Amino acid sequence: MDIRPITPGYAVSPQITATDLPAIAAAGFTTVICNRPDSEVEADLQTAAIRAAAEAAGLRYEVLELNQQTLTPDNAARQRALVAASEGPVLAYCRSGTRCSVIWAIGQAGQIPTDEIIARTAAAGYQLDNLRPALDQLAAQPS
Repeated sequence: MDIRPITPGYAVSPQITATDLPAIAAAGFTTVICNRPDSEVEADLQTAAIRAAAEAAGLRYEVLELNQQTLTPDNAARQRALVAASEGPVLAYCRSGTRCSVIWAIGQAGQIPTDEIIARTAAAGYQLDNLRPALDQLAAQPS
């Protein structure tokens, strides 16, 4: 398990397993968000298996499957809503953690400066400099 904090209330991780969930709960997370489609993983890593382990560990479990085409402002708003509904820190995961970082970044455009978005994701190990023009464009749009 490789948990990488982006904010005090939001961290990302590469793929987790059912056996990771007790440690995730012990680390203080209250919600786990899966951003990885079931079509990418074998049965023991699909949402049904991870959900059962998450709920057994006392965690809320949400699914927002993302791929290159669905990293959109609408899905960023959905991810933000899932995070806002959590009663504590959130761990989002996908294959490498990149999609979870990108969807967070898109959701923060216009909320915090682009430089801060890029710095926070870079500190977590995700270089999103290539998103700067898109983040700046989103930030410039009226709310």
